[in-house]
Amino acid sequence: MDDADAADLTVEQHLNRALSRRHATLPAIGQCYSCAELVDGGSRFCDRECLDDYERAEKARRMNGKGE
Repeated sequence: MDDADAADLTVEQHLNRALSRRHATLPAIGQCYSCAELVDGGSRFCDRECLDDYERAEKARRMNGKGE
């Protein structure tokens, strides 16, 4: 791994943590709540797309009376 790869990984980790803070009440389980891809220990989603998919699904569940 070169310095650029290490920098990209750091940016990705920060992004994942920032995205996960929106759903801090979800326990970090080591995998994405949307696609089940493995993620680092503090993340809940592997990327922005999965976060958006999860939020759309949760909104649909709430609208159908099946959510919180």
